[in-house]
Amino acid sequence: MRILHAGTAGTLESSDVLITVERNPEKGFVIELESISEARFGNRIREVITETLKKLQVEDVKVRVQDRSALDCTIRARLTAAVFRAAGIEKYPWEELE
Repeated sequence: MRILHAGTAGTLESSDVLITVERNPEKGFVIELESISEARFGNRIREVITETLKKLQVEDVKVRVQDRSALDCTIRARLTAAVFRAAGIEKYPWEELE
């Protein structure tokens, strides 16, 4: 999937996450993580983000994550929505993502 412009999903409410994705002019993934639980769960959050980006076949992307103790499923959902928005996809193929 190709990132066309910046896309955002989520909130800064407790137990949620705000994710912004944009094209990375350089190659690969860049993950900027700001989390109140980074010391404990930072590696897991990065792992969930990387797995989701690979599953969506996204390359060359910069991801800014502002986490407020979101569960893995919330991180995946927010990231997926942000990527679809950034790719200009208006109808989400949720059934195909399982």
